Amino acid sequence: MVEDLELMRLVERVEHPPTPIEGEVFLLPLPASDRHRSRHHCQTSTGVPVILCLPRGTVLQDGDWLTGERGEWAQVVAEPEPVLTVTAAHPQALLRAAYHLGNRHVALEVTATYLRLSPDPVLQGMLLQLGVTVVEEICPFRPEAGAYHHSH
Repeated sequence: MVEDLELMRLVERVEHPPTPIEGEVFLLPLPASDRHRSRHHCQTSTGVPVILCLPRGTVLQDGDWLTGERGEWAQVVAEPEPVLTVTAAHPQALLRAAYHLGNRHVALEVTATYLRLSPDPVLQGMLLQLGVTVVEEICPFRPEAGAYHHSH
């Protein structure tokens, strides 16, 4: 068990935790912007203070497993955050929106039925001019890792 005032140092991303996991498993809610930080102070869902000490360039995804210096286990959870969710009546309109957002190198969650991005009034205006529906929401944001990001 982690002491209340002692930082949990998470130092490695692993494919899968061993089963069964010995000890407590922590959930680590992080917004998309913090999942790109390899050195970061944050806290678990139960308020345990954490410092990420991961190799530089580590990009975390929703569902990733991390292990700590003392054998702790934490699973990354996409924290709900403000987003714009884009839908369209026709698939071609959604594809057109994805094309224009990609031209602007916007972090983007892509699914068959919607696109999701961080709020931006200029991009929101552009999307509305393209004839798609844009809804402001607070929900988990899982942007694509990028074409050159190696899967793990």
